[in-house]
Amino acid sequence: MQGLIGRKIGMTRVFTDAGEQVPVTVLECGPCVVLQRKTADTDGYEAVQLGFDDQAAHRVNKPQAAVFNKLGVPCKRFLREFRLEPGDEFKAGDVVSAGIFEQATHVDITGMTKGKGFQGVMRRYRMRGGAMTHGGHSKRRIGSIGCREKPGRVYKLKRMPGHMGHLRVTQLNLRVIQVRPEENLLLVQGAVPGHAGAMVIIRRALKKGGKQ
Repeated sequence: MQGLIGRKIGMTRVFTDAGEQVPVTVLECGPCVVLQRKTADTDGYEAVQLGFDDQAAHRVNKPQAAVFNKLGVPCKRFLREFRLEPGDEFKAGDVVSAGIFEQATHVDITGMTKGKGFQGVMRRYRMRGGAMTHGGHSKRRIGSIGCREKPGRVYKLKRMPGHMGHLRVTQLNLRVIQVRPEENLLLVQGAVPGHAGAMVIIRRALKKGGKQ
């Protein structure tokens, strides 16, 4: 299986056998329940739909609740699909946890960055701003954004004040430091997008293979 749904717990540090201090992000990987098995014969591709994080039954619509009731599992908050690798044998009702990453060396992690609200160009794009002294009246403003004649308009994609953060970001090739299957924990070197407690998607690294 390519990956799992998880939750970012926070950051800490661990020490290697050589005494090296490594900053790590602790991720809760599952346990995820297989809700649906998709096959090439019926759906055109091999994949599974996973569910993660229990939630109250009244927050789920009736069609979704019927799926959970049929499998006899609690209602799940997050549902995602993951492609299967040749030889993977999963069926509806199976539980998948952090153990699938025991042979992985690197992972790719996708999450939503922290939202910063409406911000100006100095914070959003690190612009210099105007003169702060000697009579300057354009301190944190954007300044000129166009021209009077041709083309007589503001170009598209002009960097201007606006909403900052809350973007879907994938951090590539994070090194796996520790895998703790009994605790459903995965420790990776470096930072992961999102706030503590945010949902993340953890996949085997695409560029580095993700396996030893």
